[in-house]
Amino acid sequence: MSAQGEQRRALVLATVAAVGAATIMPCIVRAQDADAHGSELMDKDGRSGVQLLRDGDALLLTTTLNWSLPDLVQDALLKGIPVHFIAEAVMLRERWYWSDQELLRAERFMRLSYQPLTRRWRLYTGSQPFEGQGLGVALSSSFETLQDAVQAMQRIVRWRIGRTADLLSSGSAILQLRFRIDLSHFPRPLQIGVLGRADWNLLVTHRERVDLSQFQ
Repeated sequence: MSAQGEQRRALVLATVAAVGAATIMPCIVRAQDADAHGSELMDKDGRSGVQLLRDGDALLLTTTLNWSLPDLVQDALLKGIPVHFIAEAVMLRERWYWSDQELLRAERFMRLSYQPLTRRWRLYTGSQPFEGQGLGVALSSSFETLQDAVQAMQRIVRWRIGRTADLLSSGSAILQLRFRIDLSHFPRPLQIGVLGRADWNLLVTHRERVDLSQFQ
């Protein structure tokens, strides 16, 4: 190939690389923005902020979720739109020869709303999803300020995430904890408007290895 041909080929490859980078970069930026309101569960010394305790046959989890409520979510609450949240805890056994084995799973559902007439905040917490307008068997709490309601949601105390009998007697497992907004409960037009927008995103994730022998 002539020198001129080599120059043309190099120019084409450089152009393709530049176009590829320009196409990929916005996706990377959006992925970083999506976790803007999330955090790892660590204390000030960098240690795990999750405590697991055995009580009889129950495995209990205690932690504090440090997150801030996005401004657009606060605006929706003040306009009378309830917002739903989900906390998920999963214990996995790692297997190199197959997919990880799920040892236990627990979910906690929360529904936060503002009552303009009384100027109070209402929080419902339950172990089952809130279907339709029904709240099922859920614990109800009332708060004077949004800050008080958020602090109550951030604190998870002695949450029963499963039975110790479902765990292995030795070895280790991976604890995965997630806390997020459940957008599926928003009105349909609002779901379409907030899909993929970082301003509506709230996601807290945590993953750590747990010694199972301590629960036997």
